[in-house]
Amino acid sequence: MSKELEIKVPSPGESISEVRIAQWLVGNGDVVEKDQVIAEIDSDKATLELTAEDEGKITLLAEADATVNVGDVVARIDTSVKAEKSASAKATADKKAEKEKSSNGAASGQRSAVSGEGSASRNPQPANAQPATASHATPVAKAVMTEKGIPADKVHGSGPNGRITKSDVEAYIAGGVSAPQLMNGWGGSREAHRAKLSTLRKKVAERLVSVKNQTAMLTTFNEVDMSAVMALRDKYKDKFK
Repeated sequence: MSKELEIKVPSPGESISEVRIAQWLVGNGDVVEKDQVIAEIDSDKATLELTAEDEGKITLLAEADATVNVGDVVARIDTSVKAEKSASAKATADKKAEKEKSSNGAASGQRSAVSGEGSASRNPQPANAQPATASHATPVAKAVMTEKGIPADKVHGSGPNGRITKSDVEAYIAGGVSAPQLMNGWGGSREAHRAKLSTLRKKVAERLVSVKNQTAMLTTFNEVDMSAVMALRDKYKDKFK
């Protein structure tokens, strides 16, 4: 029997009644796992992650970049697809385990030779890390990569489905590659990329413009010759005692 679970928009905080779906991290009809991050939601105060409350086949009811109200149903999960998904996941896990086993065996055979040559890589990554892109990273990880000038394709994600987390970016930086080195060594282009402002950034921009329009953003200093006034004061000050 089919059982559908509704995924509703959570409340980011008080006084917020609507949010924007920044992006869907899964496709319509995909089979998702419990607690898997399925979407990113922008609000006036923060960027939130929307997770699946159970495993099953997901149906998306709202488009990316759409503005929805808090409490709206934006997706449904058909939990009856668990068994089919589990069998597929088991087969995938078995293949992955077999691949890692063969990879670890080859690595152990070369360990003695590599150890005498020093560190061949300045950015060690966990064994289960997978390559990922900027669109497949958490909001915090994106912000750190943008601030440090780190290309997303240089960082391997260790999260679900290869998702880049903040700890992955910190591990990359801790590997000894500084931001200036990254900028000088990266052969990327300097092409402009136009992207829509997030709800949070838009609200911050509105507040900054409002403050600039309503508040004096400068200080004026005027020099005045007060010598005549001081002479007049000295002349008559005794009469006011």
